Amino acid sequence: MLKKIDYHVHPDYSIDADRAKIKDYCHRALELNLEEICFTTHLEFGHLEEGIDTLVYYRGKPWSVLSLEWLDGYFAEIHQAQQEFKDLGLKVKAGAEIGFQRKYENVIEKIVNQYPFDYVLGAIHCLQGCSIASKYESIDYFAHRDLATVGHEYFTLLEEAVKSGFFDAIAHLDIYCRYGSRHFGDRISTLHRGILEPILKEMARRNMALEINTSSLSRGLKEFHPSREIVALAVKAGIKIFTVGSDAHKLEELGRHIDAALALLKEFNLNPHVFTRHQAAPFPTDRI
Repeated sequence: MLKKIDYHVHPDYSIDADRAKIKDYCHRALELNLEEICFTTHLEFGHLEEGIDTLVYYRGKPWSVLSLEWLDGYFAEIHQAQQEFKDLGLKVKAGAEIGFQRKYENVIEKIVNQYPFDYVLGAIHCLQGCSIASKYESIDYFAHRDLATVGHEYFTLLEEAVKSGFFDAIAHLDIYCRYGSRHFGDRISTLHRGILEPILKEMARRNMALEINTSSLSRGLKEFHPSREIVALAVKAGIKIFTVGSDAHKLEELGRHIDAALALLKEFNLNPHVFTRHQAAPFPTDRI
């Protein structure tokens, strides 16, 4: 049996997740023989301009993402799980998936520096006020842009996220393929060519990680986020740190396709990594 981890998990604090709690995911992780799990609750700012700030779930209701009391509760719950499950052989880490928005860099910086995160994922979810990760919002975004404009807007913001220094890793790098393929077909899978390479080199220079996100396979796509081609470009650019995550938003999604993601990394002679207080360490996946 391979040693396995899952470094992208959304408990009930994420507004778009099921109401499964941190403890529920930990019990499920033991059932799946996971050795380490990292919770990466959403921190999103994309709709604040519309006056919508209830973008997290806390104390049984939607809660303002800017009222940081919820983060105190989040860390307290993770600490409790760490104590409860350490003797059962499960390591529990505290993380976040932050949707980068240039207007809210000061808020992001404050949160990242103020709280004891192990692992912070940076993501591009919103472009020009539309969530490209949303089945419905993405329709309007892609319908009113050509492919070149999509590439310019996405990779410009991605480069800013990388250079911000806030993030340990970049999540689902080619997330635009999720729904963009419905508008542009297979052409969108090559959107990165000629644009992404210098960004990957900057990630390598900063010792940032690239996530292999397995959620794409459950959404009808044939490859992970990012694609094998992008993984190869990342290796060529000098990136040595990779993580694997299911992007679970419900219990039954935990650990999905992680074996296949680990197999992909093995093809490139790579090990997945785990994080403690922003410090990466290789995770050996030898059979137990």
